[in-house]
Amino acid sequence: MTAYDIVIRPVITERAMAGSAGKKYVFEVAKDAGKVEIKKAVEEIFGVKVAAVNTLTVPGKEKRMGAGRPGMTKTWKKAYVQLTPDSKTIEFFEGMV
Repeated sequence: MTAYDIVIRPVITERAMAGSAGKKYVFEVAKDAGKVEIKKAVEEIFGVKVAAVNTLTVPGKEKRMGAGRPGMTKTWKKAYVQLTPDSKTIEFFEGMV
C-alpha cells in the first residue's frame, strides 16, 4: 500500500477543526492500516513529524435507502494524529480554522 492508499481523506468537522489549533488532525484511513503505517504515511505525505496516533472504527448506521428500504452506511476507520510541538502545521487545514 502506498501512503495515499492509507490516508484516504481529512475529516472536516467542527470538532476536528478545533483540534487543529493544538496540532491534532483527523483523517479517514484504510480499515486494515495500523498506527505505525498511518504515522509513516502522514509524515511522508505532509512532511511533518508525528508524535502519536489514536485510531477508532466508526460503525455504520441504519438508513433508509429510497422507498423505505433499509440499508446501512459504511463502516470506516478514523485516525487522530498528534504532531510534535516543533513540527510545522499541515497547510491543508490553515484557512479552515
